[in-house]
Amino acid sequence: MSNHQLAGVFAQTNEADANRVIAFRRAADGGLDGMESYETGGAGDGVPHLTSQGSVVLSGDGTRLLVTNAGSGDVSVFAVEENGLRLLQRVPSGEAPKSVAEHEGLVYVVNTGDRSLVGFRLAEDGLAPIDARIDLGPGSDPAQVGFTPDGSTVVVTDRGTNAIALYPVGTNGRLGEPGIQPSSGPTPYGFAFTGDGTLLVTEAFGAQRGKAAASSYRVSGGTATPVSRSVPNGRSEICWAVVSKDERFVFTTNFADGAVSRYAIGADGTIELDSAVAAAAVEGEPGLRDEALSSDGGFLYAIDADAGRIFGWAVREDGELDPVGSWSGVPPTVAGLAAS
Repeated sequence: MSNHQLAGVFAQTNEADANRVIAFRRAADGGLDGMESYETGGAGDGVPHLTSQGSVVLSGDGTRLLVTNAGSGDVSVFAVEENGLRLLQRVPSGEAPKSVAEHEGLVYVVNTGDRSLVGFRLAEDGLAPIDARIDLGPGSDPAQVGFTPDGSTVVVTDRGTNAIALYPVGTNGRLGEPGIQPSSGPTPYGFAFTGDGTLLVTEAFGAQRGKAAASSYRVSGGTATPVSRSVPNGRSEICWAVVSKDERFVFTTNFADGAVSRYAIGADGTIELDSAVAAAAVEGEPGLRDEALSSDGGFLYAIDADAGRIFGWAVREDGELDPVGSWSGVPPTVAGLAAS
């Protein structure tokens, strides 16, 4: 990240009348202050639980913030500058966009209302469409879109079909026919990658109490090979995942009971539960949702929408999480989280 860009944490309010980005400045000790608000120009869906991972993301170089507006069917693009955010553009994407991903200027958006996947290129003043649209098919319920680390494949988790779709990326940015990998467990939701192509996926198990799990896959050549299948954590409604900077751990949040779980990642891509409750917002209380790591990997943040707060923890070398505070002022519809 450039020294001329804001170091902070960003979320969207997802309000139906006028969606906003709320931005906190991050101090050296991980504390957040100076909450600022920026209108996206679009509208959220006003629902207290935006069912996705990746509705607010930073571009790889940290210069752009992409925000989906689920209510108005478009994506807002902000420039990330030293003094804050500057709205560049709002571009139509499709009905109810809820997840967006970027790799070296190529952008794909998942629209959950019309079950589509739409492509763009980052431009100086926002996003330029590339005439790339994929129909995900009847019965699909996409949760997240993302790129493999090398950008060769676009991945979509589909809760409706309990599958992971892998689309090869052509030289023109358009997508080829997908490879479909059945999910190891039901309700695949959020995911994250290690640099060598290990895919870590959360499995909400249809919101069954105590059934939350995570699985790992090796992704290569547009295919995903299961490594560790449905490793349970004994918690409920696991949905979001981020990988630590050193790629030794994946942190997951459990919506139904307020816990952050930690899985250890082996060199061979296997995972094992390291701590079912590595940290907690209000343990036993629902509300913990989207999470993000700071760009230096030193701090983990998570939204607790039910409590109207953002919680933060310092990440030790051994993966232990130390609380650094919580910050109020976010609405109950808050969703998406990105950190620089």
